[in-house]
Amino acid sequence: MSKLTGKVAVVTGASKGIGAAIAKALAAEGASVVVNYASSKAGADAVVAAITAANGRAVAVGGDVSKVADAQGIIDAAIETYGRLDILVNNSGVYEFSPIEEITEEHFHKQFNTNVLGVLLTTQAAARHLGEGASIVNVSSVVSTITPPASAVYSGTKGAVDAITGVLARELGARKIRVNSINPGMVVTEGTHSAGIIGSDFEATALSQTPLGRLGQPDDIASIAVFLASDDSRWLTGEHLVASGGMR
Repeated sequence: MSKLTGKVAVVTGASKGIGAAIAKALAAEGASVVVNYASSKAGADAVVAAITAANGRAVAVGGDVSKVADAQGIIDAAIETYGRLDILVNNSGVYEFSPIEEITEEHFHKQFNTNVLGVLLTTQAAARHLGEGASIVNVSSVVSTITPPASAVYSGTKGAVDAITGVLARELGARKIRVNSINPGMVVTEGTHSAGIIGSDFEATALSQTPLGRLGQPDDIASIAVFLASDDSRWLTGEHLVASGGMR
């Protein structure tokens, strides 16, 4: 029996990168997965195709997690399609880097709306359906503690996610619902490539500060998400699992 047989999971921002890897890993362990996307339907459809080709169950569902109706719609799709919800992975996130002199209201709200409000709205919609043994996994970042220059807004969003994780662990603990976060270091994804991070001085600096001597891969994070979603982590809640190859 696979670790997640009979479970239903929603993974937000799952059309590429870490989210796609998490969706595939949860499905490989037996979960039926709602693969959420904000704009890339083609990417989400490709993730669903990969899951179904491996005899898994998945459906792609569009929606912007920063909007109440969309967040509710994502969760409703899980209930309508699979009849229940056991796992929520709040992975949707955006990042832009600017020094303090260049921060604008648009720069702030773009990141806080998706990275923070999105976690709250999707969790709010999901909470009424989650029962004993359910697991919420928030994808945060190591930047909440290493606070690199030019990341005041992005690091601020992830610091908020860490705090929200602790608060929700206490709020939902009485219902035996666990809430934890994964805090990745630098991971090689479509996003880090398109942002010009891969191949930059920033990448070189990150590598020099990583004892294991390499950048992370999406599968490195996905396996931790499976652990947090499963009963293997039944005694963990309110924790922040730093997955950075030792970078601090």
